[in-house]
Amino acid sequence: MKKVDLNDFKFEGLEHAPVEDLSTLNDEDKEQLLMAGVDVDSEDVSGTFMQVDHSNVHCGSTDKDVEVMDIKKALEKYDGLPDYYFNLIDKDKDEFTKSAADNLHGGYFIRTKKGAKIERPVQSCLFLKAEQSGQNVHNIVVVEEDSELHIITGCAAAHDEFTGAHFGISEFYVKKGAKLTFTMVHNWGENVTVRPRTVGVVEEDGVLLNNYVLMKRVKDLQSYPTIYLNGANAVARFNSVLVAPEGSYLDTGTRIIQNAPNTKAETISRTITTGGTIISRGHIQGNAVPARGHIECKGLLLGGGRIHAIPELEATVEGVELSHEAAVGKIAQEEIEYLMARGMDEDEATSTIVRGFLNVDIMGLPAKLQKEIDKQIEELDASDAM
Repeated sequence: MKKVDLNDFKFEGLEHAPVEDLSTLNDEDKEQLLMAGVDVDSEDVSGTFMQVDHSNVHCGSTDKDVEVMDIKKALEKYDGLPDYYFNLIDKDKDEFTKSAADNLHGGYFIRTKKGAKIERPVQSCLFLKAEQSGQNVHNIVVVEEDSELHIITGCAAAHDEFTGAHFGISEFYVKKGAKLTFTMVHNWGENVTVRPRTVGVVEEDGVLLNNYVLMKRVKDLQSYPTIYLNGANAVARFNSVLVAPEGSYLDTGTRIIQNAPNTKAETISRTITTGGTIISRGHIQGNAVPARGHIECKGLLLGGGRIHAIPELEATVEGVELSHEAAVGKIAQEEIEYLMARGMDEDEATSTIVRGFLNVDIMGLPAKLQKEIDKQIEELDASDAM
């Protein structure tokens, strides 16, 4: 892991005034947010949250069955949220959790009502705007029994050359029979350091579907969420699409712990480097039977870079069924020739293969977000794929 000097960033004095109407943001900020999957002009949401540097500037819900609050206000309203706040993550885990605990800037608290099926997604954005901003946030999501929720979180910086740091703590609670779909899209800058720390618990018959998309350059990202399947029939499925341009260093992965019978765990990652470094981790631990788990990690090298796939399977009881599939390489010449024989030129053939490899259809994303991601895939420079 690369060393991060907290003294390089500003953790005080970067407050902003509230924004009553997000559609009044300037065009440049809107574009950066859209590339992170956040459409501030959309009304097809059940709630919205926006954090800019050290301030929550916009927060609210349009659905009576889902609560969307600034975390600091939630801590005040609910006497410190004793059942949820720092229950899954140790404040002293590392310097980043300590920074967030000692100097909390914001984050969201999102909770559904029991039995509620929230049809429209909650949209949230964590935005770095002031140069050298250091942002400490803590997010808590509680999906109550038999309820369903989709959260789309976009993380972005003001421009591609931006310098800053984001330290984000997230705790997910998926209660009995509940379902959470959590989609995160990152659009950081070439000098941004990112250290998320995420832990979640899924109870009996609960489902957690996690989608993660990173298509743009980021200086240094380390992310390794851990999910505990603590109830019978609990399910966790992680899908990720990662692209590392030159100058990017990505150390990412997922850890799923199966602590109850009849649980299912799956992680599927698609990674491409066009010059950057990707360390793709996956760890599934089976502690109860029956239990099934699978890790799939596939990577493409386009024009240099490095991909290091590290799948890890761990069974502690007899009868656990775990498997993995990992492959890293380049586009096969015969695949390109096959498409060229059917009328495509070399660039078109290469682009078609890349689009198919980075297929995000399985994520079940809203059409507008799917379209934006497809557009970014189209813009990938695959000219060095040979």
